[in-house]
Amino acid sequence: MTARSPGSGRRAEGYALVLLAAVCWATGGLTAKWLFTQPGAVTEQWPFPPLGIDVDPLVLSAARAMLSFVMVAAYLVLRRRDLIPVRARDLPFLAVFGVFGLALVHFTYFKTISLTGVATAILLEYLAPVIVLIVSVMMLGERLTWSLPVAVVLSVGGCALMVGAVGGGGLAISTEGLAWGLASAVMFASYALMGRYAAHRFAPWTLLAYGLAAASLFWLVVLGGPGPVVELLKDARALAAISMVALVSTVIPFAAFLKALHLIEATKASITSTFEPVLAGVTAWFVFGEHLTGLQIAGGALVIGAVLLAQMRTGTAPEAPVTG
Repeated sequence: MTARSPGSGRRAEGYALVLLAAVCWATGGLTAKWLFTQPGAVTEQWPFPPLGIDVDPLVLSAARAMLSFVMVAAYLVLRRRDLIPVRARDLPFLAVFGVFGLALVHFTYFKTISLTGVATAILLEYLAPVIVLIVSVMMLGERLTWSLPVAVVLSVGGCALMVGAVGGGGLAISTEGLAWGLASAVMFASYALMGRYAAHRFAPWTLLAYGLAAASLFWLVVLGGPGPVVELLKDARALAAISMVALVSTVIPFAAFLKALHLIEATKASITSTFEPVLAGVTAWFVFGEHLTGLQIAGGALVIGAVLLAQMRTGTAPEAPVTG
C-alpha cells in the first residue's frame, strides 16, 4: 500500500478544519435562535429558558466581535506576540476584511435569523458557494471542472432539503428577510475569497485579530459608542451566552476556516462548510426535539456527497501556507 503524499495530508487537514468550523457555526446558530426567542414561544423540549430580553441583532453582532477580539488579542499577547506586527500598507486591506469579511457576515446572518429563522438563514447564507465558484473561476484562475459545479449544486440542494425548503414547510420568508439572507451569502463569500487572497500573506491568527479589531471599531462607530453593548452584557446570562458565541462560533471556526484556506481552494472550503445545516439539524433533533424527515435526511446525504465530490483533485493547487 502506498503512503499518502504530503499534499493529500495537507488537503485532509484543510477539510478537517472546515468541518470543525461547521460544527462550531452550527452551535452558534442554535444559540442565536435561543437568544432571539421570546418566552411565550418556547416548547417543552427546550432545555434552557430564553433570556426574556430583546436582543438587537446589531448589538449582538457588535458584542460578538468585541468579545472575540479580546479573546484573540489576549491569546496573541500571551502566546504569539510574533504574529502581531504587520506593515502599515496592509492595514487598509485588514480593515476591509474586518468590516465586510467579519462584521457584516455576523450582522447579516443574525438579522436574517431575527426576520426569518435559523433554517432560512442557513439556506440563504449557503448560496455563498455559488458566488465563490463564479468569482474563483472568472477572477482567481481556478480551473472549472465538472466536479466543482456539480458539488455546488448538490450542496445547495442538500441545504434546501435539510432546512425544509422542499416539502417540509420549514421556511419563514419575507421580502426583507430574503434581502438580508442574500446579503449574508455575499458577505460569507467575500470572507472566503478575501481569506483565500490573504492566505499566503498573513497567518490566520494575525488576519483574525486585525479583522476583529476593525470589526469592533466599525460597530463602535455604528452604535455611537460601547453603551449598547455594555448594557446588553450587564445581564450575566447574556454575557455567558455571547461569550460562548464569541469563542465557539467566532474565534475557533473563523480561525479554523482561515487556516483551511491555506490548504484547500476557497470553492472547496465553502462547499464543505455547507455541512453546517446537517450538524445543526441533527443537534436540533436531540436538543430541541425537532425531528428529521426523510427529505431532510436525503438532504444531509446530498451535502455529504457534495463534500466528498469537492475533494477530487481538480483545480489549482493551494498556495504555500504561512506558519502560525
